[in-house]
Amino acid sequence: MDVTEAIAARRSVRGFLDTPVDPALLRNLALKAARAATGGNLQPWHIAIVHGEPLARLKATMTEKIATGATETPAYDIYPKDLTAPYKDRRFAVGEAMYAHIGISRDDKAARRDWFARNFAFFGAPAAYFCTVDKRMGPPQWSDLGMYLQNLMLLAVEAGLATCPQECWAMYPDTVGAAIRIPEDRMLFCGMAIGYEDKNAPANALRTERADEVEWLTAIG
Repeated sequence: MDVTEAIAARRSVRGFLDTPVDPALLRNLALKAARAATGGNLQPWHIAIVHGEPLARLKATMTEKIATGATETPAYDIYPKDLTAPYKDRRFAVGEAMYAHIGISRDDKAARRDWFARNFAFFGAPAAYFCTVDKRMGPPQWSDLGMYLQNLMLLAVEAGLATCPQECWAMYPDTVGAAIRIPEDRMLFCGMAIGYEDKNAPANALRTERADEVEWLTAIG
């Protein structure tokens, strides 16, 4: 598989088989991804690999929290509070497309809440990564995290695995912090589900669209 093929194949998978992933493979992918570009060679990412009993405990904790409506102060705003078009429109469209694929109507609020709760079970994935960063770091270093995570996802594709990057975990930084022992000087950035895709899961039939180049591409000279 070449880079172009891996980029085209990568997508956020929301249905995994419970087939375990070799811990050595998970570690190897994390190490390879560290060749990501990073300003000043700061390498600001800190990665925790979670699987087995620790992951099962975290899933059980989150099931209880979601059931009781427990909330925490988010680590950051996942989306801007004043999100406008075209970004707001794109977010709305992908949500509607997802619910259409899994057969949940717009007015079925309970079913939509139940589906969203599946985020906190990693959509059934048997393993996960968490990415944290020193609280002193700013937007330039957060972009470094994105480059590391993109490397990780493309390497997963090459290895025959699927992923789903999940900023939603920033809604529960205290719970995750306790589970993976995040030091006081670091903050949670995101989680990422990883495993083997369940090709029969309806949600995985979704292929998100990309905006036409006239909306975002400019050639000068």
